[in-house]
Amino acid sequence: MAAFIIEGGHRLHGEIHPQGAKNEALQVICASLLSSEEVRLRNVPNILDVNNLLQLLRDMGVEVTRHCPGDYTLRAAQVDLNYLHSAAFLDRCSRLRGSVLLLGPLLARFGRAVIAKPGGDKIGRRRLDTHFCGFQKLGATFSHDEEKGTYEICADRLTGSYMLLDEASVTGTANIIMAAVLAEGTTTIYNAACEPYVQQLCHLLNAMGAQISGIASNLLTIVGVRQLHKAEHTILPDMIEIGSFIGMAALCGDGITIKNVSFGDLGMIPDAFARLGITIERHGDDLYIPHHAHYEIESFIDGSFMTLADAPWPGLTPDLLSVFIVVASQAKGTVLIHQKMFESRLFFVDKLIEMGAQIILCDPHRAVVVGHDHQIKLRGRRMVSPDIRAGIALLIAALSAEGNSRIENVEQIDRGYENIEERLTALGAKIVREP
Repeated sequence: MAAFIIEGGHRLHGEIHPQGAKNEALQVICASLLSSEEVRLRNVPNILDVNNLLQLLRDMGVEVTRHCPGDYTLRAAQVDLNYLHSAAFLDRCSRLRGSVLLLGPLLARFGRAVIAKPGGDKIGRRRLDTHFCGFQKLGATFSHDEEKGTYEICADRLTGSYMLLDEASVTGTANIIMAAVLAEGTTTIYNAACEPYVQQLCHLLNAMGAQISGIASNLLTIVGVRQLHKAEHTILPDMIEIGSFIGMAALCGDGITIKNVSFGDLGMIPDAFARLGITIERHGDDLYIPHHAHYEIESFIDGSFMTLADAPWPGLTPDLLSVFIVVASQAKGTVLIHQKMFESRLFFVDKLIEMGAQIILCDPHRAVVVGHDHQIKLRGRRMVSPDIRAGIALLIAALSAEGNSRIENVEQIDRGYENIEERLTALGAKIVREP
């Protein structure tokens, strides 16, 4: 495992450009399997999860051409379906959460798909029922081999259907959309996820010849077509990385500009930081976060202390709650962080408590953060990154702490953040990667 050695206490200053959105990239890369023609994708992030998915598609027989950094053309003219049953394919799937997004396209175009239980973050139960229930509504049959740990889905023909999803799962919605675009007849998906990245997937599919309406709502109507054709698509900037940079700038910045953020696609993220007392100045499509000597958490109108809770879009994304906890640790005031979607994501706070943060972990879903108002500095510690989002939160804490910190297992951070130590070093951070 690689590690970061961080010398804390250095103020950061300058400009930083967000990478392309990880979650959107995983979806649109898999969507290329729906056509035998070329699909060109721009602003593809150079991160571990995306690179592993691209290599998985190469191994399946997809032609992957890299024109320049972030610019790829994918052509799935000859997909090796026999490879899907190989030990190499199943092993790679088991280490890549995004591999679950292969199911919908493979089922729609080839009538069958198989994957191993997907890997990824260790943040608690992440069930796949929504995916498979949706496929079954379209007429597919599902089997699970517990001994091998594989999931297989088959259909001679997919037929459009009405379905009410039991949860607004982002990957579940994306998978069902990709299966439905080639089904016979009309599919209606109610309680669909409507995150910007799902919207972007729908826009790409429509550019490829699909007929999807209701985009940006939780009620999608998909009229199946016989085949899809070539298209081009540009991936949005990653709103989770933008939120991470806002938190970093608030805690240890001396004036940081985040460039080209696609502000209209950030949802509640700027407002949530404002509730923690963080000032964000919008200059066109750039955000400027000034130096914060102090910032105070707002209270509700009745005087009760603030609560930040995750919710499906347009609610607050769960992927930034770890960052909010770190930012709140140096604010003036108290906030309750309520992580509803995942039951293990808050367990990383014991590392922050060891660094000097005042946090009460009420249960696996709730943590009360009592801000220090910069009166007590965090102290450098040795830590291990359990997942992508906790990893970046620990990195932010280490940058603001007194003394040196060591974060191990930074491959977890690499899964979601492109060349993070180089980009932060350019702002004045002191980070060394130890192999």
